[in-house]
Amino acid sequence: MTLAFLRAATLAVTAFSLSAAALGQDVNAGRRKANLCQPCHALDGRGLLPDAPHLSGQPAVYLERQLRAFRSGERRNDMMSLVAKYLNDDDVRDLAAYFASIKIEIKGP
Repeated sequence: MTLAFLRAATLAVTAFSLSAAALGQDVNAGRRKANLCQPCHALDGRGLLPDAPHLSGQPAVYLERQLRAFRSGERRNDMMSLVAKYLNDDDVRDLAAYFASIKIEIKGP
């Protein structure tokens, strides 16, 4: 391995391991705000409706990107487009941090 590769890998691991607080995310605030999401996604992020995806355990970066896309109109869904337009940047970060923080356990048969 080259020194450049090791530096890049170290930087990637460091960036990936930043805490939610360091990124301006507040998991507790996100949990409170998630009450808004409860009818479709449940408080634990399980999609309750056939077209409501599971949010729990998804990467925060992915969830933020999707919420911003709904808010901007880049991505459309009747319910999410309506809800997301009222979310500010802190709401988006906090909700993403909360749903990303939920641990999922998968058990085989």
